[in-house]
Amino acid sequence: MAAALEVQGVSKVYRNGGAVTRAVDHVSLSIEPGEFVALVGPSGSGKTTLLAILAGLLNPTEGTVKIDGEELSKLGERKRALFRRQKIGFTFQANNLVPYLTVLENVTLMLKLNNRYDEAGLQRAKDLLARLGLGDRLHYLPRQISGGQQQRVAIARSLIHLPSLVLADEPTASLDTERAFQVVETFANLIHEQKRAGVMVTHDLRMVKYVDRVIQMLDGHIERVLDSRADISCLANPADCTPIPVDALDPNAAAQACPSPY
Repeated sequence: MAAALEVQGVSKVYRNGGAVTRAVDHVSLSIEPGEFVALVGPSGSGKTTLLAILAGLLNPTEGTVKIDGEELSKLGERKRALFRRQKIGFTFQANNLVPYLTVLENVTLMLKLNNRYDEAGLQRAKDLLARLGLGDRLHYLPRQISGGQQQRVAIARSLIHLPSLVLADEPTASLDTERAFQVVETFANLIHEQKRAGVMVTHDLRMVKYVDRVIQMLDGHIERVLDSRADISCLANPADCTPIPVDALDPNAAAQACPSPY
């Protein structure tokens, strides 16, 4: 199966006088359709910059990003904007809902922009909002619902047009713990069911229990990749980690099987 997302040697360098900052430093990765990946790491590690590059919102200084085999840097501004609208779903910390459109209208707007609005699409939007706990809020305006509910509308909007790649930047930042788990679990299920490639940036390591792979970033580069269920579960809930016997440890090794992402 061809990768939905291919990133090769991507860097983003900022220069200010004689100072050089490598926000993203030679990152390479690929994500298959139906795979949900988490980007984790401390603030300033390059996660959000990388996400903006994947979204085609920021040009890399070097390297290539391909979505469904299409290299973003080879597209002109107009074609890139059209490509983003059709192929990429977004949900960022600022939900950017249209204030004068209802919950349902905010979601179906993506279908209208892509000339895919019909009865089937309308019903899919209603079903998706119901799965996200918003079935009774379809005709509310954004100002009439909570911040957490607004974020769930943004998640529905990111998925409704069946994009190849879905990008989420801290999608649970404004949610309580119970709703956060529900939303990310639903998000993961939809990505798997619809065979979309999903990338989620999160500081809440409890949420990685729902992903297929965890990519840890540090100082702009990929420091570690976790792809076993045991390692991911350990990261999500350190209490589940199995301590390594003392006599099996290197004197300089950690006393726990699960490495910290920070």
